[in-house]
Amino acid sequence: MTTPNSTSGWDTTYEWKIVALLSLGFGLVGVDRFMIMPLFPVMMRDLKLDYQDLGHITAALSVAWGVSALFTGSLSDRLGHRKVIIPAMLAFSLLACASGLAWSVGSLMLIRALMGIAEGAYTPSSITATLDASEPLRHGRNVGIQQAALPLLGLGVAPVLVTQMVRFVPWHWIFAMVAVPGLLVCALTWKVLRNTTPRMAAVHTQTHDAATHRWYEVLRYRNVPLCFVGMLCWLTCLIVLSALLPNYLTDYLHLSLQQMGFVLSATGVGGTLGGLAMPSLSDRIGRRPVMVLSVIGAFISLWAFAHTGANPTALFIGLLATIFFVFAMITLTVGPISAEAVPAKLMTTASGLVIGVGEVFGGGVAPSVAGYVAKNFGIEYIMQLGMGALIIGLFVTLALKETAPVRRAHAGAMAPLPD
Repeated sequence: MTTPNSTSGWDTTYEWKIVALLSLGFGLVGVDRFMIMPLFPVMMRDLKLDYQDLGHITAALSVAWGVSALFTGSLSDRLGHRKVIIPAMLAFSLLACASGLAWSVGSLMLIRALMGIAEGAYTPSSITATLDASEPLRHGRNVGIQQAALPLLGLGVAPVLVTQMVRFVPWHWIFAMVAVPGLLVCALTWKVLRNTTPRMAAVHTQTHDAATHRWYEVLRYRNVPLCFVGMLCWLTCLIVLSALLPNYLTDYLHLSLQQMGFVLSATGVGGTLGGLAMPSLSDRIGRRPVMVLSVIGAFISLWAFAHTGANPTALFIGLLATIFFVFAMITLTVGPISAEAVPAKLMTTASGLVIGVGEVFGGGVAPSVAGYVAKNFGIEYIMQLGMGALIIGLFVTLALKETAPVRRAHAGAMAPLPD
């Protein structure tokens, strides 16, 4: 893992190549997953959908994503990252464009579920591949870069782009345009990505354990079950907002389609900045303090957003702040906090289980509940679900075990010498 040009003895050339490629791959996952949401108001008319249908469509992808992550994380630990990541990239690139072929709510749910299976396989394997390529003191920063590509492209660029394109291009064709960049990134990743041996991967965990373990042993490590609950909370907040916010802005606050696209772009900006800034900060001051700060910041920001009227600029700022903190917590939960806490042969298993549980319940059940609330009580009440989830999440963050190398080294230095 060394090169002559690496002053630290780490292969920084490979590190930055694979971080860049896996970041682009995850960014395209974001485009595939979230570009449909700004198109929902247009698709509702053509496919005769209602609010409950939008919740079901969003839930179909989330549940499939979660179930896939539950099983493929362990598979990646056994077979290696390459055998999971490359086929997954190929599959979700092709399936994304198939969303434009949907003719009913049922067909759209099926296509999105298949795409969720592929993207659920890619996500935990790509996170662990990023950790394996990264020097331990750069875990937070590099996973933050990789994860930040999803909001940057999927939640920032895509809403503005598709709401402008739909004025000139039928929504069916917009889906078809995303396959080409996905296939290109897949080819480059196939050329560059390496598998990592357990001994080399053990450097990235606090256990330094390279032995083989059964998948269920991951539950013995405190951070993993805590991350289950945390991920459910963060995704409840994120997915509920992402799924129904376009209609909240256009139907309840009566913004135009272009104004709605502008406000939604704050999700991408906030997620990108939060994914870059807060995980990097956690490399310096610790994972737990950053998580506590983030959950408090997310609650305050979401409360302010829910009490903002039809002011696009104020809505943009409130949404940016909310997603800044929420996405920072997602990044740390699925990456360093869960993966650093377990043995090397369980890193992807831990990340996959955390993602899977969060997606199935937070990303799967919550949108359907939010759709029911919006349809029967009023779409303005969906904010209460997110705020309730964040209150629960605060107790989770307070119970987490610190995994940041800097903080653990400091704790070791301050410990009393043995008698």
